[in-house]
Amino acid sequence: MMRQYELVEKVAAYKADLDEALLNRAYVYAMQKHGSQKRASGDPYFSHPLEVAAILTELHLDEATVAVALLHDTIEDTDATRKEIDQLFGPKIGQLVEGLTKLKRLDLVSKKAAQAENFRKLLLAIADDVRVLLVKLADRLHNMRTLGAMAPEKRVRIAQETMDIYAPLAGRMGMQDMREELENLAFRHVNLDAYEALTARLTELRERHEGTIAAIERDLTERLAREGIEAVVSGRQKKPYSVFSKMQRKALSFEQLSDIFGFRVIVKREEDCYRTLGVVHRTWPMVPGRFKDYISTPKQNDYRSIHTTIVGPSRQRVELQIRTRDMHQIAEYGVAAHAIYKDGSGSKQIELSKDSRAYAWLRHTIELLASGDNPEEFLENTKLELFQDQVFCFTPKGRLIALPRGATPIDFAYAVHTDVGHSCVGCKIDGRIMPVVTELTNGDEVEIIRSSNRMPPPAWETIAVTGKARAAIRRATRLAIRKQYSGLGRQMLERAFTRSGRSFSLEGLKPVVGKLGHREAEDVFAAVGRGELSASDVLKAVHPDYQETRAKKAPSVEAEEGWFNLRSAAGMIFRIPGRGKQKARSAEMAIPIRGAGDDLPVSFAPDGAVPGDRIVGIIEPGKGITIYPIQSPALVAFDDQPHRWVDVRWDLDAAMEARFPARITVSAINAPGSLAEIAKTIADNDANVHTMSMVSTAEDITKMVFDLEVWDLNHLNRTLTQIRGKDCVSLVERVNG
Repeated sequence: MMRQYELVEKVAAYKADLDEALLNRAYVYAMQKHGSQKRASGDPYFSHPLEVAAILTELHLDEATVAVALLHDTIEDTDATRKEIDQLFGPKIGQLVEGLTKLKRLDLVSKKAAQAENFRKLLLAIADDVRVLLVKLADRLHNMRTLGAMAPEKRVRIAQETMDIYAPLAGRMGMQDMREELENLAFRHVNLDAYEALTARLTELRERHEGTIAAIERDLTERLAREGIEAVVSGRQKKPYSVFSKMQRKALSFEQLSDIFGFRVIVKREEDCYRTLGVVHRTWPMVPGRFKDYISTPKQNDYRSIHTTIVGPSRQRVELQIRTRDMHQIAEYGVAAHAIYKDGSGSKQIELSKDSRAYAWLRHTIELLASGDNPEEFLENTKLELFQDQVFCFTPKGRLIALPRGATPIDFAYAVHTDVGHSCVGCKIDGRIMPVVTELTNGDEVEIIRSSNRMPPPAWETIAVTGKARAAIRRATRLAIRKQYSGLGRQMLERAFTRSGRSFSLEGLKPVVGKLGHREAEDVFAAVGRGELSASDVLKAVHPDYQETRAKKAPSVEAEEGWFNLRSAAGMIFRIPGRGKQKARSAEMAIPIRGAGDDLPVSFAPDGAVPGDRIVGIIEPGKGITIYPIQSPALVAFDDQPHRWVDVRWDLDAAMEARFPARITVSAINAPGSLAEIAKTIADNDANVHTMSMVSTAEDITKMVFDLEVWDLNHLNRTLTQIRGKDCVSLVERVNG
C-alpha cells in the first residue's frame, strides 16, 4: 500500500506549488475513518481510495482532485459527514465528495429505470464539474483491476456495466488508454473463452513478428532523422477486445485481420506530422481508403492525429498514427489533459476547458434531459451517442456534421436542426437523390429536401441511429397523437357540459387541472379522448354541485383491472380501457357498445394494421369494431363522430403465430423480371403476398399494389427496406403508413 509521503511525492513531481497539507490531511482522515474496514479481497478498505488517488496522479491532476479521490467513500461508508468535510477541506471538496456519494451503483442488468435515473445524475454531476467523472472512472478502473475477489455473477454484472457505460464514456471524453484498459478488463469476465483464445493468438503473433516490429521502428526513426525530423517511434499491438470487436463488427476471422500491428510517431510540431507522412508514403506503399486526417478535422472528443495504413517490409499491413506531443497528451488523457501543468516552472494550472468538443457533446446530452423522455429512453439514446465510431459528412455550405457510423440522412437532418429533421421529405447525397435510409459514409455531402407541412413518420424512430433523432421523432409522434386525442376529448367534454345544461370554457377548466392529475388543459382533453378520464369526472371537478341524473343502465361487459378484452374471430385480442374490477359501463367511457362480449367482431381497415402500429378502433353499427393505424387518413371521416372512437391496443400472446395485413405500393421499372425480383424479395423476407394488382402502367414505370401479410411493424419495415434497395424499384411506400 502506498505511503503518505509517496503520494505527496507523486503529485509534487508535476506540481511545484503543491498544497502538501491538504493531501496529508485527506490521507490521514480517510485512513482513520475507514479504520479496520476490509474489501472483498481481504485487503484494508483504505487501499481502494488510495489506489484511486494514485490513478489520478498518473493523469497529473491537482491535489484537490486527488484529495477527493481519497475521501470519495467516507460519507457513504463511514460516519463522516458533509459538514465535517467542509470544515476540514473546504466546501468545494465537500460538494464533490457528496456528489460522488449520491451516485449510487449503476446497474444495467436489473432495475433499469433506477439505473437510468442514476445515469442522469452522473451526467449532470459531470456537467457541473468534470472532476466527478475523473474520480468516478478511476474508481471503476481500480474496482475492475480487483474484480477477481467478487462472486462470479457479480463479476459479470459489473463487467457488463463497465463495457456498456464506463469504457465508452471514457472514450467519449478522449481518455483512450483508460478506455482500452476498462474494455479489456471487462472483456475477460464477459467472454472468458474469447479473451483467452485471442490473448494466446496475439502472444504467438507478437513473438513471431518481434524482429519485424523492431526493424520498422529503427528504419523509420533513421529515415525521419535524415529528413531533420526528431521523432519517437513506438510499435504496438491491438488489444484483445479491439481485435474481437473488429472481428464481430466486420464478420472477419483472425487470419483476415490486416492491421493488428500499429506504430505511433510522436513529433515536435504540427508541420512535422505532414512531413513524416510524406516520408512514410515515399518509403512504403499506402493502402487506399485507409488515410484519415484528424488534425484538420478533429474528432468530437478533441482527438487529433493522422492515420495511415501501409504495406510494411514483410508484406504485413501496418497502421501508423502521427501526432505531436500535445496531441498525444489529449489522445491519452482526454479532458484530463486540460488540467496538466505545462509551463516551465510547473506552477500554473491550465483550467479544464468547457469549450472542448467533448464538453460540447456533454452539453448536447444534457439537453436531452429536458426533452421529456423517460429514464429508459434517455439511457437508450445516450448509449447510442457514447460509442466513438463516426462518419464525417458535410452540408452544401461546407458545415461539418459528425455522426455515428451507420447513420442515415434522417440522423443528418436532425443533427443540423430539429425543424430540418421534422420537415425532411428526401435527400441528395453528393448531388444524387437517394432514399433517406441510405447509410452515410465519410465525406458525403448531404442536402436535405424539405416540405413545410410535414411531420416525421413514427417508423423513422426504428431507422434513426442517433439519440437526438430518435428522441425528436418520438416527441413529434407523441404530440401528434396528443393533438388528435385532445381534439376528440374537447368535443366529448363540450357535449357533456351541454347535456348537463352547463357552459364549457377553458378558463373554468384551468383551476381544476391539477386536481385532475394533469399539468395543462390539453393533457386533460387528451386523457378524456383516450378514455383515461371520464367526461363526468371533469364535469364534477368544475361543478362540484353536479349530480348524475341519468338512470338508464348502459350495456356492460366484464372488465379486467383497467381494461376489458375484445377478441377477433382469428383469436387476436385487443384491449379497451375500462373502469377497474367492475362492470365497464359504456356511459362512463362515452362509448356506446351494444351487445359487446368476448366474441365482439373485430376486423381491419382495408389498408391493414400490424403489431407495432399505434391503433384506434371505430365502431361500425351492426358490424363490430374496425381497427385502423392512428396515422390513417381514413380517420378524418370520423372526426365529427367521437362517440364511435374506441381506444384499443395490441395484447397478443407471444406463442401466437399470426400474420397481419399491410398494403404497400411499389413503382418499378417496366421491364421483364421486375415483378419476379420484387416478389422474390418479399418471399426472402418471410412475408406473404395476399393479393397484388397493377394500378397503372406507363411506358417506363409500373405502379403495383401489394396486400402483404407480415408478423409486425419491424418485419414490414425490413421488407420495405429490402424492396427499396432493388435497382428496378424507384419508389416503395406503405399505404397510410
